[in-house]
Amino acid sequence: MRVALASGLSLAASAALAQTPELTIYTYDSFVTDYGPGPVIAAAFEEKCGCTVSFEAFGEGAALLSRIRLEGARSEADIVLGLDTNLIAAAAETGLFAPHGVTPELDMPVAWDDPLFLPYDWGWFAFVGNVGDDFPTSFRELAESDLQVVIEDPRSSTPGLGLVYWVEAAYGDEAPEIWAALADNILTVTPGWSEAYGLFTEGEADAALSYTTSPAYHIVAEGDETKAAMAFEEGHYMQVEVAGKLAATDVPELADAFLAFMLTEGFQSVIPETNWMYPVTMPEGGLGAGWDGLVTPETSLLYSPEEAAARRDAAIEAWRTALAR
Repeated sequence: MRVALASGLSLAASAALAQTPELTIYTYDSFVTDYGPGPVIAAAFEEKCGCTVSFEAFGEGAALLSRIRLEGARSEADIVLGLDTNLIAAAAETGLFAPHGVTPELDMPVAWDDPLFLPYDWGWFAFVGNVGDDFPTSFRELAESDLQVVIEDPRSSTPGLGLVYWVEAAYGDEAPEIWAALADNILTVTPGWSEAYGLFTEGEADAALSYTTSPAYHIVAEGDETKAAMAFEEGHYMQVEVAGKLAATDVPELADAFLAFMLTEGFQSVIPETNWMYPVTMPEGGLGAGWDGLVTPETSLLYSPEEAAARRDAAIEAWRTALAR
């Protein structure tokens, strides 16, 4: 009888576990670290949904898109979180994403009406260096300086791709000339943001491609006011990060609930001081004191998803050719 009772309890527990729905979200590495927003957001959503949130990390945005293309409709992902406007045209072309059905009210410098992807944060790219250095005010001045910078590979990294679009948007046909002039300033090219920024903070480089918001991390988390973003007169290219629902998900209602939650206080209030980007809807308490005085570009540069897709190959080739010389 005891064996039968134990077996019955075991089966009941297994059945209860089996009834707990699971939401699988593909994202990028830094989102799911102990200091990133993933753990806090997962816990907050699980309290509301009675489900389990499982994050799976695959490098950065470009790697996420490659993964989804490889897996196709067989993917275990229900949501992909971490693409940006430079990648969503290519993502939409896969036919793997379903409409979100949301009409969001957002606090961003640009309007948003994409039917497949919803934004969750945004920012401006910038080179971040050490206070006290003689900061250039343009790409041309950077090329004329002795500063050694680290950048990310546009073929694997969303900041890297943002940089080649930044140069392209600012200089047009002169972009190859700018890259040729910058070649001597580029200490190395890394696969992703973490490697590049780590080299800078470890003192291996004078600056790294990051975001205008990166100094807020050093101020708030470390009490360090020695890092600052360089303000470029050409303007700064924007990044808008997005999430989308896979059409083949077996938990579509749960995926929809997460996308709706993504725009609420429970998600957005976590973003500034974990992902160190601007939230797309301003939290009730606003941004902390460490965000005062950050570089705010007068000109925002951003290609539409379609234009970004059309320019991608040529922009990367101009970068690759200049650095290969």
